Amino acid sequence: MRAEGSPSTAPDGDGSHAGLDPAEAARRLRCDGPNALPGGEHRPLWRTLAGVLAEPMLLMLLAAGGIYLALGDRAEAAFLMGSVLVVIGITLAQEHRTQRALEALRDLSAPRALVLRGGQRVRIAAIEVVAGDLLVLHEGDRIAADATLLEGQLDVDESLLTGEAVPVNKLVGAAPSPLFASTVVTRGRGLARVTATGARTRVGGIGLALASAVEPPSRLQRSSRRLIRTMTVAGLLVAAAYALLLWSWDGQGALPSVLAGVALSMALLPEEIPVVLTVFLALGAWRIARQQVLTRRMPAVETLGAITVLAADKTGTLTRNRMEVAELAIDDGHYDAATGGPLDEPFHALVEFAMLATPAQPFDPMEQAIQSFGRSLLAGTEHVHADWLPIAEYGLSPEILAMTRVYPERAPDRHLLATKGAPEAVADLCHLAEPELAELRATVAAMAGRGLRVLGVARGHWRGDARPASQHDFDFEFLGLVGLLDPPRSEVPAALAECRAAGVRVIMLTGDHPLTAQAIGHRVGLADTPVVLTGGDIDAMDDATLTARLRDTDICARVMPEQKLRLVRCLQAGGEVVGMTGDGVNDAPALRAADVGIAMGERGTDVAREAAALVLLDDSFASIVAAIRQGRRIDDNVRRATRFIFAVHVPVVALALVPALAQWPVLLMPVNIVLLELLIDPACSVVFEADPAADNVMRRPPRRAADSPFAPRQLLRGLLQGAGLAAILLTGFGLLQDAVGAVQARTGTFLALLLSVFLLTLANRAHHRAGTGNPWLLPMFAALLAMIALALGVPWLRHVMAMAWPAPATWLGVAAMLAASAAWLALLRRRASPRSG
Repeated sequence: MRAEGSPSTAPDGDGSHAGLDPAEAARRLRCDGPNALPGGEHRPLWRTLAGVLAEPMLLMLLAAGGIYLALGDRAEAAFLMGSVLVVIGITLAQEHRTQRALEALRDLSAPRALVLRGGQRVRIAAIEVVAGDLLVLHEGDRIAADATLLEGQLDVDESLLTGEAVPVNKLVGAAPSPLFASTVVTRGRGLARVTATGARTRVGGIGLALASAVEPPSRLQRSSRRLIRTMTVAGLLVAAAYALLLWSWDGQGALPSVLAGVALSMALLPEEIPVVLTVFLALGAWRIARQQVLTRRMPAVETLGAITVLAADKTGTLTRNRMEVAELAIDDGHYDAATGGPLDEPFHALVEFAMLATPAQPFDPMEQAIQSFGRSLLAGTEHVHADWLPIAEYGLSPEILAMTRVYPERAPDRHLLATKGAPEAVADLCHLAEPELAELRATVAAMAGRGLRVLGVARGHWRGDARPASQHDFDFEFLGLVGLLDPPRSEVPAALAECRAAGVRVIMLTGDHPLTAQAIGHRVGLADTPVVLTGGDIDAMDDATLTARLRDTDICARVMPEQKLRLVRCLQAGGEVVGMTGDGVNDAPALRAADVGIAMGERGTDVAREAAALVLLDDSFASIVAAIRQGRRIDDNVRRATRFIFAVHVPVVALALVPALAQWPVLLMPVNIVLLELLIDPACSVVFEADPAADNVMRRPPRRAADSPFAPRQLLRGLLQGAGLAAILLTGFGLLQDAVGAVQARTGTFLALLLSVFLLTLANRAHHRAGTGNPWLLPMFAALLAMIALALGVPWLRHVMAMAWPAPATWLGVAAMLAASAAWLALLRRRASPRSG
């Protein structure tokens, strides 16, 4: 934390409020815990190590090492026991890389708070705020905890908690004026004492309920667990039967038979699959974070690839959330800001009084736009009054959607009035006649149809000392209309076009007027004639009718946050995989119910972030589309890696099983399989993870949600690849055995198998344009060559592997097996569709 200046003065503190002593604040933080909702815990090292030691593959290695010791083969036992340490090291390194990627996703934009401690204003992380702290609040601050106002006057936007758009006025009085965590100060300054933090706040109570909900495992997690469980049980049973067969039928001793069974079980176990899923999803989340999308739930990374409907907020997501004055309208004139040029004299009074009705340093985006516009176009004229200070103000209320500021004139009892607000409210204050009202409504409708938010502006004069209780007691003159536009983000049209090409339908959600929403939809290219459904329409329909209507709806206007949950459920009932954006507490149920809930990072509440699977750090729609692209890439790469795993295990199983059944010399022993695993694990978990997206990744429909990477149709190509390699390698082993003997044949076949792993890696990559390579391919090939050089060049390792330096005929055999393998894989790749990569 850091101090900010000297002891503060009112309303930041008048000296009577020194705040907590820093030592007392630290004690309360230890006792009460951090001011945050429950979050994820770091996985300790011992738990990771325990998980590694419980892996079936590691248990197989330990068993094989013990058998070698029992047989007196100390070199083989030492190699296997050493490999246990290597496997643990690789696993811990992968876990560390995964954890580092996850930690990089946390605290990317941690909120901060200004508090009084020991008489000093100190800027601290919001997570360190404790009960009893004094919060110094200004316009634009997000309140860090529940508190009671002690000094000052505030307008607070509580819409994220209550859904009400009008700010709530907070005063110091006889009754406590409560402030709530995650709400935003829109006007004023004040000092407040914290009464509750973390889960004890009103927002925290909702968040705690959400955090305590048990999230079911994803479809991918369920299918992978089923597959691993089935294959592990089947593999152990087959390996046990194989060992018994060798012992009883082939006459081998008990320990060699068990050793052969252990080798077969190591070849059969698909232990790479959980590694692939963990690494791919974690690193995928890290990559998506670079697209300004924070991942809170890893399975959502994979689900991104299946999204068929994206329901996106308009404000701040499709638009810039930065208002600009676009048009002015008076009785006999119209000004279009897009054409530029000077502002004619008849419009000066309209802009002047719009500025006077607006604070000089506003927080509200529309008020900022008015001040910026006026200062730019009226600079150097008598219509800019930067030094004028109002003596009174009438704020917005549900009864009168207009605000009036009162300024003193030269005469002591004369005052100037400046008013702005909803056109119908300002017209009512001006007591316009019906013909004027009809003309005004037509102008407002035309401006709203162009996507503008329209404000009416009026001026008035008042004489007297005792101010009236209501704005209705003044007389006003209607000056004209100000049309403001939240311009679309420049990248949105291209992102929407990319969604259409990818088969992802976009529905815009907004609380705006339908005409405004339709104009913005047309402007961003959502549709030529967007189909609009209003909140009233939604309430009037039953679920079946709403589900049918949503199939051809582009925009939902006048939507309340609580209606989003019903929209999500109806879309899902229609067979859609739904991505949903939201920012408020009331959005939390819809975000949790969506297949991929996406919370706004810049303007969203902590509760919305807790409920969502993803957090959009820059609130940009283009970032969502980039995340979908990454999700599809990750899904494709998981499928390629899974196909590779099954393809590579088939020849390993065949080379471990067939020679013994055919009464050939043993081809693969546990030590050989360990060396293979040191190559296979990085290939499937690092090389495939870094593979760039296929060229057509965003020019094809979303995959079906039920389309598992472990479906038989998906794995068939991998099994065919592996079966062909197995046949080639076994044939080569048989021919080499006759030509150069068993040891040379084992050496040549094992070298061909190692190099075939690299061929399989190339065969299962996506089709790419030139220059879109994988940075890990060359390092993998170099590691493969280094592994072969060590296995052949180090006599001790060569002896452990039961191999010899290859004879010329062996090298020719290796080349022939590789050529046949490459031809087989190329044939299958040509027959594969571009969709499968």
